[in-house]
Amino acid sequence: MPPVPKYKYLSGSQKRKKKKLEEDKRKADEVKQNRINKFFTKQPQSSSSSVDANAGEDDVNVNRDEVNMSEDDVNVDEANVGEDDVNVNVDEANVSDDDVNVDVDTDEDDVNANVDETNVSKDDANVNPSIDIFDPRTWDGLNPNLKNELVMKGPKRDLTIDKGPVDKLGRRFSRVMYTRILSNREKLDREWLVYSKELDKLFCFCCKLFRQGHPKGGLDNEGYADWKHASQGLKEHEVSFEHLKNMNQLFEMRQRLECNKTIDKVSYEQFKKERDYWKEVIFRIIALVKFLAKHGLAFRGSNEKLYQHGNGNFLGLIEMLEEFDPIMKEHVRRIMSDELHVHYLGHNIQNELIQLLAHQVKTEIIMKIKQAKYYSIILDCTPDVSHQEQMSIIVRYVNFSSNSVTVEESFLGFLVVDDTTGKGLFEVTSKELESLGLDINDMRGQGYDNGANMKGKHSGVQRRFLEKNPRALYSACGCHSLNLVLCDMANTITKSREFFGTIQRIYTIFANSINRWQILKDNVKGLTLKSLSTTRWESRVDSIKPIRTQLVDVRKALKEVRASDKDAKIQSEAKSLEKHEVGDYEFLVQIVIWYEILSNVNVVSKKLQSKDVVLDVAIDEVDKLIKYFKKYREEGFSKAIDEAVEIANELGIDAGFPQKRVIRRKKQFDENSNVEEVIFSLDEDFKVNYFLCIVDQAISSLETRFDQYKKFENLWGFLFPKKLKTLDEATLKSCCYRLQDALKYKEESDIDANELYLELKLIETFLPSYIVSPFDALNNIKRLGHFPNAINAYKVLLTIPVTVASAERSFSN
Repeated sequence: MPPVPKYKYLSGSQKRKKKKLEEDKRKADEVKQNRINKFFTKQPQSSSSSVDANAGEDDVNVNRDEVNMSEDDVNVDEANVGEDDVNVNVDEANVSDDDVNVDVDTDEDDVNANVDETNVSKDDANVNPSIDIFDPRTWDGLNPNLKNELVMKGPKRDLTIDKGPVDKLGRRFSRVMYTRILSNREKLDREWLVYSKELDKLFCFCCKLFRQGHPKGGLDNEGYADWKHASQGLKEHEVSFEHLKNMNQLFEMRQRLECNKTIDKVSYEQFKKERDYWKEVIFRIIALVKFLAKHGLAFRGSNEKLYQHGNGNFLGLIEMLEEFDPIMKEHVRRIMSDELHVHYLGHNIQNELIQLLAHQVKTEIIMKIKQAKYYSIILDCTPDVSHQEQMSIIVRYVNFSSNSVTVEESFLGFLVVDDTTGKGLFEVTSKELESLGLDINDMRGQGYDNGANMKGKHSGVQRRFLEKNPRALYSACGCHSLNLVLCDMANTITKSREFFGTIQRIYTIFANSINRWQILKDNVKGLTLKSLSTTRWESRVDSIKPIRTQLVDVRKALKEVRASDKDAKIQSEAKSLEKHEVGDYEFLVQIVIWYEILSNVNVVSKKLQSKDVVLDVAIDEVDKLIKYFKKYREEGFSKAIDEAVEIANELGIDAGFPQKRVIRRKKQFDENSNVEEVIFSLDEDFKVNYFLCIVDQAISSLETRFDQYKKFENLWGFLFPKKLKTLDEATLKSCCYRLQDALKYKEESDIDANELYLELKLIETFLPSYIVSPFDALNNIKRLGHFPNAINAYKVLLTIPVTVASAERSFSN
């Protein structure tokens, strides 16, 4: 009968002994299993064998350890693509050209209809997929080719790891262990020592690879993690006979590899040749994908067969490149002679490379934005051809990564929008910023058009962002605002609306018939007529300019249409336009006035459309435009009359306004009959009731719609170099405190008012006189590098958007 235990449960010591026995047994089993696995290799399946139903038509595994991607680095981890089912693994970029390993297991979609499913030849590839040869966990299972690669490159250390995690005894790995200190205090690097952060263990590179017989310790087997005795253990290992023998074997093998004198020299040379071949092929394919994507060209046609009609731009470029490039000539030869069924020319690999390139570009942009810290968003929406609302998102930031400071506006993509209300747009934008890793608290500006769902003060997108971050200052698009000013002017009085209606009628009568358009081309040799548009910013000036500069020729074309067209309605329309519109003196005065106004407004609009335009330029241009209208109000009418008289004489029409019947107002019984009613002359009547109306409306609309610019000038104006030099100390200090309050939220502020005041006082003394813009001032301050508050203030100022032109352009590119 077995003895009865004294206690019901095991003691702590007994539990530890039991756990240690189980651990030792598990390790012993693993060692036995690893030894057995060395004698077995997995054979590739032939195409005639059974194929897993889930494996798709094409299954291509490519492992590229290290690739230098010329202009744009592309990192591909593991991606599965539809029909081609291609897995591409690019572990590290920007290294030597040798580091590409390719393993081809099965086939991809046929580019040529005659390509059959056959086994890949032994020359095609020779590398297991998704294996990191620098990971100590994989060293026991490396094939000879990978082992040769590892010997040539040597071990890799993660130098960013200074210390490892603490164990139960409070000890841990330290970077100091890489260094051996001799008795004379000389320091040597233990090049053979590698730390695995996944296992939290140390390994001996040479002993792990070349160990023979039973393992002598953890360094050459499952790893060493006795941090308490690590110093003594490493000293004992590095002077041991086995270690020195393995080190010697490592150096000898490396020398043989360098001299190509290994036993498997022929096999290794064949492997290197095939590896370099596939690397060059993939580089060329990526270059073609980049070219087509950069120029916005379609990739595919109606079929995907080489040397067939309608196979698209991508395969067409492959065919063209094959004529001049020996690498692609050999690749196409292999495909056409049925030597390959893996070619990387299918549509799925094209889509995958596009996505990888886009991901890498977006990653680079996000990295720059995070380096800049502060950013602004620019949004604009439009429906696509399928009537799905698309929202373009642009991020504006100051790029500090280059030698000189630049203002960047980077496109981050299109967002599908189902709810176009302020709430819906806000939620979609917030989710996108969160997915990109951009903190809304770092947003310092918002730029939208003048739509109510965007700029609404109560429930618009800008109000919702301001509730989450009051420092995200909203700025309406300057170009949209200018366009709305023109709309206000055109709709002020009936005559101005009728004038633009006449301009559109002139275009329509010619554009609706190819015969009439040919008549126009025969008579008007310069600028062609263009249609009006309510949304295009330059449509009005583009429509008026051809008629204003070629009035004689346009009238001649209308006369010819009137004489030659057989349609009575067209004849009547042409006669009306030729005699009562283009041949009318009042129309001539109107077109002179509008052409002068629209030309000056268009100059300002062009300047505001630049992506690197900053706030001081916008404020200055709008102020100049208001001054122009005030001056034109006083002097413009007489000049317009003189120009109209010259044009009327050239056309041979009377230079005078038509006489109209004077309409006298009936006086009431209690009015004073002695007061005479003011009666204007024809010129004065047109000036008061037409010219002054549209000019006054322009001034009023500019001051109202650009009222936000005045607020920005009060807040940021002291940072403009021209104004900075004129401020006294008290005013400068108050401006600094006002800016600090505007950039403060929850006890956090982007600047310190006192420090900014002292920095600006010092900057003012040495700032060169030729620097007149905040952009140049920031460039100058950056070179000095010791004015952090001033740099932050100027960065936020330059980040505030002026226009949404970049978002508008994203829809047309």
